[in-house]
Amino acid sequence: MSLLPAARRRPGRRRGLPPLLTLGAVAVTLVVLLPLVFLVVQALQVGWAELRQLLFRHLTAVLVWNSVTLVVVVTALCIVVGTLAAWFVERTDVPGRRLLAVLLVIPLGIPDFVVSFGWRAIFPSIGGFWAAVLVMTLAVYPLVFLPVAASLRAADPVQEEVARSLGLGRMRTFWTVTVGQARVAIFGGAILVGLVVLAEFGAFEILGYQTLTTEIYNEFQVGFNEPAACALSLILVILGAVLLGGEDLVRGRGRTSRVGAGASGPMRPVALRRARPLALAGVGALVVLALGVPVGAIVYLMVQGGHSTLPPASLAIATANTFAYAAAAGVVATLAALPIALLSVRFPRRRVLAMERVNLLVLAVPGLVVALSLTYLTEHFLQGRFYQTSPLLVLAYTIMFFPLAVVSVRAAVARAPVGLEEVGASLGVSRRSVLWRVTLPLVAPGLVAAFALVFLETATELTATLVLHPTDVQTLATQFWAYQENVSYSQAAPYAGVMVLIAAVPGYVLGRWFDRQPERATAAARAVAPAPVEAVAA
Repeated sequence: MSLLPAARRRPGRRRGLPPLLTLGAVAVTLVVLLPLVFLVVQALQVGWAELRQLLFRHLTAVLVWNSVTLVVVVTALCIVVGTLAAWFVERTDVPGRRLLAVLLVIPLGIPDFVVSFGWRAIFPSIGGFWAAVLVMTLAVYPLVFLPVAASLRAADPVQEEVARSLGLGRMRTFWTVTVGQARVAIFGGAILVGLVVLAEFGAFEILGYQTLTTEIYNEFQVGFNEPAACALSLILVILGAVLLGGEDLVRGRGRTSRVGAGASGPMRPVALRRARPLALAGVGALVVLALGVPVGAIVYLMVQGGHSTLPPASLAIATANTFAYAAAAGVVATLAALPIALLSVRFPRRRVLAMERVNLLVLAVPGLVVALSLTYLTEHFLQGRFYQTSPLLVLAYTIMFFPLAVVSVRAAVARAPVGLEEVGASLGVSRRSVLWRVTLPLVAPGLVAAFALVFLETATELTATLVLHPTDVQTLATQFWAYQENVSYSQAAPYAGVMVLIAAVPGYVLGRWFDRQPERATAAARAVAPAPVEAVAA
């Protein structure tokens, strides 16, 4: 095999897909698609006549309108808030930028239903559409902030300097050059925001705002109307597919990094001058609203104390159970994402990319639907075995948050220089050895980030846990929900506080991972060119 990069080789026959890697990716995809298969089976059993009645009733139209308008407004606000916050932290001389960068990421680790719980505890009358917009914007804007901050840090400042030298004002330079360089990151984060808002349940239930997910829960758990719940779930999946289709508009378009490794000089922060106090006040207000209100409410309720009619529960045991489930799901999802990420980046065939896209679609499926699909599987094919067991709950977590692992691992694989792998293969080293000795060490930081992201989401998951957790096992989320529904806010507060503390660690890891992405991109660019044969052969 030639030592030249793939782009310089003479056109010829494409390499075949690695059999073991392909088999692993297909097997993982089949497992992840179980909830969608469940929905299709249920729809066929119901029949088109009844399904049409359920889909085209007035209630369905109201739920779709509520969900879509909420997604549109929250996504737009997150784009504005996340992009501006990233620009102030990365490109200006606002005081305390490094501290602010950490504080702006932490809200990602606070469960959405805990954020709404905090606001509801302080303002009991809060509720409805605008309350849901406020809570979800404050909870998920880091999904835009993180990739945009990393993109701005990696972007070439020379382009902005050239624009200014050509007479463009500061505002026009910001919109045409700065935002233009970060547009892929902005829209990628926006798609994640939309999917998260579509699938959210707990926050809207607490705020009394009716969406597709809250009605699905009511139909399944309260009305025992499985056909209606499946019909609404199909709509939710279709909306998720539309959002994921938007990824085609931005994926792979535009360069957001420097032209060459270390080609440009150091990035000089924009001097805000008299606007510095105003900028600091704005970013500080965002931190207070997103982080201070829910954390302050939790601390206040814990200090206030109170009594509950529910039997006492062990906070330590619930914490240990949550940590164990989250760690197991993080490991399984990260390892399962590796074959799909490797295939989609190293062998970007149409069918491989289609398989990857189908796996991402499950992010739009509510946790309750995932739980019910696994329940249906165990009851109809396994004679009830494994129902409400720890392995089944971990499997549900893995399916739900598998797309997050795929996105993180894929990003790491894409940044790993393929030239080093080709050098190793040219020396007669087997694909398996190249994978273990070259590829995995290069993508290890991305694997850690994927684990942290799945761990973060699993530790705060609610709906699937309510259905599938073993009878005598409680997690932080289930115990919090039991106290919250009992209006025992003081007893629920410690469980919310521990969830925030547990999620803070992977949240910090994610922040550091995004923070170091530009450095890794530069190092990768430098590594491909020299790529000493001795270094790979060693």
